[in-house]
Amino acid sequence: MKNTVKILITVILFAGTFASCDKDLNQIPFDEFATEQAFITAQDFENGIRGVYVSLTAGSFYGSSDAGSMLSAPDVLADNVTISQDGRFSKQYLHRYNYNAGSTMLGLYRNAYALIYKANQILFYAENFEGENKANIVAEAKALRALAHFNVAAMFAKIPTQSGDAGGSLGVAYVTEADPLIEPARLTVSETYALIAQDLEEAAAGINATNPEGRMGRDAVNILLSRVYLYMGQWQNAVNAANAVSTPVASRDNVVAVWEDSSRDGLTFYIPNEVGVLGNSIGVTWSQGSLTSLIPEYVASFELFNLYADDDIRKEAYIIPGSNGGTQYNAIKKLLGREGQVNGQVDYKFFRAAEAQLNKAEALFNLGNEPAARQALDAVRTKRYLTPPSGETGTALRDAIRLERRLEFAFEYQRFLDLKRWGLPVQRTAAGDEADGSGTPSEVLTLPAGSNKFQLPMALESLDANPNLVQNPGY
Repeated sequence: MKNTVKILITVILFAGTFASCDKDLNQIPFDEFATEQAFITAQDFENGIRGVYVSLTAGSFYGSSDAGSMLSAPDVLADNVTISQDGRFSKQYLHRYNYNAGSTMLGLYRNAYALIYKANQILFYAENFEGENKANIVAEAKALRALAHFNVAAMFAKIPTQSGDAGGSLGVAYVTEADPLIEPARLTVSETYALIAQDLEEAAAGINATNPEGRMGRDAVNILLSRVYLYMGQWQNAVNAANAVSTPVASRDNVVAVWEDSSRDGLTFYIPNEVGVLGNSIGVTWSQGSLTSLIPEYVASFELFNLYADDDIRKEAYIIPGSNGGTQYNAIKKLLGREGQVNGQVDYKFFRAAEAQLNKAEALFNLGNEPAARQALDAVRTKRYLTPPSGETGTALRDAIRLERRLEFAFEYQRFLDLKRWGLPVQRTAAGDEADGSGTPSEVLTLPAGSNKFQLPMALESLDANPNLVQNPGY
């Protein structure tokens, strides 16, 4: 679509093109009259929902934006990576906690609300549509709307379990209207998460068990729902949602292949990234070049590298030796490329069955059911180690659950948010960026628990666009 529509989306000033990968949608300008003509048949709604999914792949949403995105920010902000002295120092403002209202993750904010706008368009026109697959399309739109709000809330607001005052603190604007001119105020965190959970509960009830490749099905929605309830501290609801997931955890034999796109084992939602359709080199968020002339932006931290046991298959799947001019690195392999490639062109992977088990393990531990928590934890560990650990109780079991979560989801959108919701500090070691721990360490090693920096600031552009928007404390 060549027509550019300037849209004031509540909390942002966003000028851009609302386009999908489907050419049928690109023929009609995205105004009120044109949209009425665009959403008539069942195929129109199928095309429209595919356009919403494409929004997830935007550079500042789950893409490889140098300014930071959900693809990299939760690790850059935490302790899983060390900034490399041979890279471009991309996203260093996040790694050094130098963000402010003039330098924040505005791209993520914009792209999330752009997706929400598109989802709300589909939901609005679906009200008067009674064609084939309506319930599934509505459910997908609600799930995507919830996911976008959840990402914004997790980064820009407190998480309900983060602190005693989190529930009543500033959440985000939960937008359910397809109106570009509204200027809603931020809800509380409790109100925000209640609406996220409501959208996901309704989505889980209406979505197909399976949908075409590149789209969410019931298992993916329930994994996200279990994570949301975990963030909310609603332990039994987190267990219930995780129990609704039927996809088994990927076997040990397939872990490497999953990240090279030669296996789909354990995946519940991914978006293919093929040349001619997307073909995005999302792996450049971590490094560029070949393994013998590597230009790393970030490397696996020496601490994380040593946390993986020698018989843990994830060490092979997630980290790979790289070098440049005689300097050796623990390079990040997770998005490096398909087998034999280093071009960063791999599929976008959003939800995996392993998360259902780890969410359940944590929730069950918090419910005081240690045997069941250990059983859920071992459902992952038995498929990662040749000789898996087991048998922990009490605080040791809690720590084992947290460790496995870190090891399983390293470089996968979660670490900073886990530390944040547990009320823990970010504590990096003084090890350097080279493979043996020598070299230059990250400049800032600690973010204290309770720091206002756990909530990113609202951008000046957002505050200017919406007079009802309130800045986060401390900025």
